[in-house]
Amino acid sequence: MSLRDECLNANWFLSLADAKSKIETWRRQYNESRPHTALGWLTPQEFALAAAQQAAE
Repeated sequence: MSLRDECLNANWFLSLADAKSKIETWRRQYNESRPHTALGWLTPQEFALAAAQQAAE
């Protein structure tokens, strides 16, 4: 998916400040909370935790 599909087409922006807020919320969720194919379908947080556990072994 993309910014256009998931955020811009899905929201109605009332002002520039509202647009910035909604886009930032989407960006954080996209980059921090959702699974990524490049990380084996883990969230970045789960991937970091697994990498730290592997390094500790």
